[in-house]
Amino acid sequence: QVRLTESGGGLVQAGDSLRLSCTISGRTSSSAVIGWFRQAPGKEREFVAAVTWTESTYYANSAMGRFTISRDNAKSTVSLQMNNLKAEDTAIYYCAADRSRSPPWNIEAEYDSWGQGTQVTVSS
Repeated sequence: QVRLTESGGGLVQAGDSLRLSCTISGRTSSSAVIGWFRQAPGKEREFVAAVTWTESTYYANSAMGRFTISRDNAKSTVSLQMNNLKAEDTAIYYCAADRSRSPPWNIEAEYDSWGQGTQVTVSS
């Protein structure tokens, strides 16, 4: 079983940056696809970014150019660097693992393990 723990959320102003971290433990953690999703109040959870075991990266249109996902298998962490944050980025951010490694990786149902989430609030 893979366990994921998010950290790094907080309250920031529009235009600021935040770096979220996802610490991963368990078997196959270094070979799993790791994704970040978010859920804003009253909305469905949506894909943000994903990184594969070969470090290929994928982004939602809303994250393209502002967010960067990266992984450090030696430290068992995946980070999401978020720059130029906007009020609409306010959400609970979750990291998730897809151990089957089967695309597409922007689909919530592909992921079999989830963290508890970390709150990001951007004030305008």
